[in-house]
Amino acid sequence: MTSPTALISGAGVAGPTLAFWLARAGWRVTLVERAAAERSSGNPVDVRGPAFTVAAKMGLTSRLRDRATHATAMRVIDGNGRRIARIPMPAAKGQEVEIGRSDLASVLLDATRDDVELLLDDTITTLTQDPAGVDVTFAHAQPRRLDVVIGADGLHSTTRRLAFGPEFAFVEKLGLHVATMRLGGPAEDPDEVLLYNTPGRLVSIHPARGEAIAAFIFRTPTSADSSKQLVIDAYAGAGWRVPELLERLKESDDVWSDAVSRVRLPSWSNGRITLLGDAASCVSLFGDGSTLAMAGAHTLAEALTELPPQAAFQRYESRHRTLVTPKQRTLRRTSALLVPATRTGLAARNTVARCLTRFHATA
Repeated sequence: MTSPTALISGAGVAGPTLAFWLARAGWRVTLVERAAAERSSGNPVDVRGPAFTVAAKMGLTSRLRDRATHATAMRVIDGNGRRIARIPMPAAKGQEVEIGRSDLASVLLDATRDDVELLLDDTITTLTQDPAGVDVTFAHAQPRRLDVVIGADGLHSTTRRLAFGPEFAFVEKLGLHVATMRLGGPAEDPDEVLLYNTPGRLVSIHPARGEAIAAFIFRTPTSADSSKQLVIDAYAGAGWRVPELLERLKESDDVWSDAVSRVRLPSWSNGRITLLGDAASCVSLFGDGSTLAMAGAHTLAEALTELPPQAAFQRYESRHRTLVTPKQRTLRRTSALLVPATRTGLAARNTVARCLTRFHATA
């Protein structure tokens, strides 16, 4: 009996996690990635809850902790750099790890090295399916036929576009934009994430793991295009270190920028093709995307080892939506706390932050 075959598009977080579990179950797995090298921005993400359990089952928790960030608290500051509040970060203790996304992706991909075929600098160009399988063509690799295809290729998923329809039908911009860049050296404080707000704008500096990362998160019309000038215009007149950071942004050739978005589809599967992670249900900046990606990948792998593809996809979706849906519902509330739109909202958020500071100080 021949082993079932799977093509997974995307070597970020969800893709390698799924590849690991399918290969372990005896599948022949191909992982295709558009980037020419191992990818993902280094922005810190959390591995917690069900994802931490998955990582433990994969034997990866010690490797994740070795690459964890050093941040232990968030410090909210004013325009002069003075402390407004200091809130301990849960990921600094217990069954949680905060880690750069690129580091997480690298650890997960390394776990598949001996068992999974990896196609870098390539992408799917067509998908043609029938009841027995999927015929796939690529930009560079030879065409092949697979039993299933899984799109784990992110917010701007090629798999979703080819198998389900155009991006605008499923991606909702939430009126926020984010841009990040590496600062090329360590943060002044290696243990604290600095947060500076003005109404509708946030700037943060995260110490990461020795090389600090600056992030700009701001409210903007949903039609705005990603560009450095969009960020520069949005932060005109802001205080603290913002003018200096904007000058660095102008000169940097390593800026990641995108709209904060939510992905919603009535169904995550179409025949023998399904979607995973942000491609299926992006909760963007505020919703434990990497944690959900790892948890969903494990749920999908379990289903595919026990059921035929269509039934497996249905089980995976019904179970994983119970984790995703609550996160999507709270996106706007979370964004209102992180990036208050008005002075009144900002004052209220800072009051809450001060209360949390006092609570943790006395706990």
